[in-house]
Amino acid sequence: MSEQSIYENNPLHGLKLETLLAELISHYGWEILAEYTRINCFKNNPSMESSVKFFKKTEWAREKIERFYLYEFKNLPKAPDDQFEIPPRDRIIPAHQKPRAPKVLIAGQAPAPRPVHKVKSGYNDKKKPHKQRTNMDKGHTPPKNPWENSPQ
Repeated sequence: MSEQSIYENNPLHGLKLETLLAELISHYGWEILAEYTRINCFKNNPSMESSVKFFKKTEWAREKIERFYLYEFKNLPKAPDDQFEIPPRDRIIPAHQKPRAPKVLIAGQAPAPRPVHKVKSGYNDKKKPHKQRTNMDKGHTPPKNPWENSPQ
């Protein structure tokens, strides 16, 4: 079996981003896409041109909308664990899985987002650790009047 024929069952095979977005927008509309995907290009002054430009530049968003297309619009079963980390366009979809009718999504009923655990990185990681006090420092107490020992 050739590598080309493996991917032919994937509904994203040969599908342009503009066509994918046009199908989603005509079926669900901007509001439902904004609510269910939580991608801001669908919320703030949405247009086909700006959305396509955003998805071409932003890989994580493109993968998210492609996942939405496969598993909500084409209503395919969720990907198995070994395929989960692979981008949606590169996933192998078994020949027996055929696209079904799109899921019915209702405005106002999107599931709540899962909490995201942020990894600390950047500026705060580069700070120097606080200086540890030594035993010598512990016995020393500063004078009550800091100017009492100063020359006059």
